[in-house]
Amino acid sequence: MRILHTSDWHLGRTLHGVDLLDHQAAHLAHLVDVVRSESVDALVVAGDVYDRAIPPVEAVTLLSDTLAQLAEHTTVVVTSGNHDSATRLGFGSALMRERVRLRTRVAGLAEPVVLPGGLLVYGIPYLDPDSVRHALADDEHGVPARSHQAVTDAAMARIRADLATRPGARRTVVAAHAFVIGGEASESERDIRVGGVDHVAAGAFAGVDYVALGHLHGPQRVAGPDGTVVRYSGSPLAYSFSEQHHAKSSVLVDLSGAEARTALIAAPVPRRLSDVSGTLDELLGVAGEAHVDDWTRVTVTDAHRPADLYRRVRERFPHALVVQHHAPSSSAAVRAAAVTAAHDPVAVGGDFVRYVTGADATPDEVAVLRSAYEHVLAGERSA
Repeated sequence: MRILHTSDWHLGRTLHGVDLLDHQAAHLAHLVDVVRSESVDALVVAGDVYDRAIPPVEAVTLLSDTLAQLAEHTTVVVTSGNHDSATRLGFGSALMRERVRLRTRVAGLAEPVVLPGGLLVYGIPYLDPDSVRHALADDEHGVPARSHQAVTDAAMARIRADLATRPGARRTVVAAHAFVIGGEASESERDIRVGGVDHVAAGAFAGVDYVALGHLHGPQRVAGPDGTVVRYSGSPLAYSFSEQHHAKSSVLVDLSGAEARTALIAAPVPRRLSDVSGTLDELLGVAGEAHVDDWTRVTVTDAHRPADLYRRVRERFPHALVVQHHAPSSSAAVRAAAVTAAHDPVAVGGDFVRYVTGADATPDEVAVLRSAYEHVLAGERSA
């Protein structure tokens, strides 16, 4: 029994204005190849299929085409994440073919997808505490508290109750979209905190063999309860510079032994992300040579902003996504001070120049600041 665990496709997302749909399509084609070559029994997608609640038409078409291709080779189990609209993603789920199973409703989270060999796959949609806590109420415990931990505990109680009605040795997988304690976040995940808390303890998932997590974009294993393997597959592409060192992958899970065994399947890399910094002359020279084909965040460190900076950087780095100038810090620490009406506005402007450039304003710059200030004063007098 083998599953392929993936998540956080974020179809329709851009990277600093760059359309990623072609690269996302290449990754989905890669998943189809892996499913076919590895004889995967089920592909499990743990949420954030789309990047926003109302995705672009092209993203919807890509998902439709991909599900049709995957269904020719395996069963597909898809849950909704916090970026998805569960209602829109789940539209038509009752009409889907047997091999495409959408789990986007709280009411259906304890209804497993039963696969050959007795493998049970439960799909938990993203549980927003404010939206689902009343739907998860029961006679024994009442309405769960307003927290991610409480609604996840309530969802897992329903799943364990269903498992209790299915005697015999069975292997179980739970797909969930949550921030589990021990996971390492990046800058790309949307904040899901409620009351200042966004975490769920891994112990909530006790009693199952494998927990296929989505939400965090870095592939990683999280320490779970005994007998339960808890893992994030991560996103297929880097969606921020904080992810530039991630080794993107999907997780091939073998459930034929006593414990779930996992192997990472490397994802195709359309273009590296990298940070490059230095003076403009350094970047136009040898220092920039290794990064000319990367998506780059370029930081120019000349003491003064070079003329025609953006054009010169883009000619060197045609795929630069961010171009910024940060002068070296002055040896003397610049301390922020409260500015009052008693301060000379020209002096305040000079302090700002020193803060930005790391050097005192030149006489010419001071003259420009004074001229601008006097021009404003003249305008106020004539008003």
